[in-house]
Amino acid sequence: MLRTMITATNTMGQLQSKLDTISNNIANSNTHGYKTKESTFNELLYQQFNNDKLDPAQRQTPVGIRYGAGAKIGQIQTNHKQGSLQKTDRDLDFAFNKPKQYFNVLMPNGENGTQTVYTRQGDFYVSPLNNGTVMVVNADGYPVADATGQAITLPENVTGFAIREGGTLEATYANGDVIRTDLAVTEFQKPQVMEHISGTYVGLPNNLAELGFTEAEVLMDMQGANRQQIGLQSGMLEMSNVDLSKEMTDLIQTQRSYQFNARSVTLADQMLGLINGIR
Repeated sequence: MLRTMITATNTMGQLQSKLDTISNNIANSNTHGYKTKESTFNELLYQQFNNDKLDPAQRQTPVGIRYGAGAKIGQIQTNHKQGSLQKTDRDLDFAFNKPKQYFNVLMPNGENGTQTVYTRQGDFYVSPLNNGTVMVVNADGYPVADATGQAITLPENVTGFAIREGGTLEATYANGDVIRTDLAVTEFQKPQVMEHISGTYVGLPNNLAELGFTEAEVLMDMQGANRQQIGLQSGMLEMSNVDLSKEMTDLIQTQRSYQFNARSVTLADQMLGLINGIR
């Protein structure tokens, strides 16, 4: 009976993690650029009791009793399917129309340091600086990087923005001046290696070398001739690719599995009570 309880509680803990993943997907169903997370389960180690070797019946599993120890989440992977595009008619809203391409954002990291993170959330703004210039930032106030990896700064009093072929950001002024800046765009070659940081941000894991990969194998900076492969549209934002009907179905199935395992614990406890009550 104790083993039954341990097996059920092992699975319940992993089912709770899947419920958390589904809840996070549903909560971000309206978050621009969000990519849904999918949990897959693996079986834990089991014991094989070969107590009936003379059984002549044809079966697909080995003869005897196979006693499992529950299940665990094997992997939580990101679904990089293209989300639908929402028209906003705002000149600093940009959306990718090709999968696995990401903006580069400079996120603060420690004292006066920054790290490059990646996102498909393309609602940008201008933030004024103290020297008569403005900086292009995202909704969280983090600087958007140009093709050289630096923050994009422009003279103030910009009258409009547009995105041109090859991911070039074009800023126009009232006097007719035009300033063009190449946005930093990165395409993921092995997206499942990337690590979720927070919100819609992903980055390279700290143990990349231990995983057996190099940065060049995982990321491809869209430079030179590759810039012609960048798919960007202005005046639009990419919606999340969360399928609410699928998430609700998975939620019901996971809750039922959780209830089944909880019932197993209850039944095992009742049987232990009966055994202990025998005099």
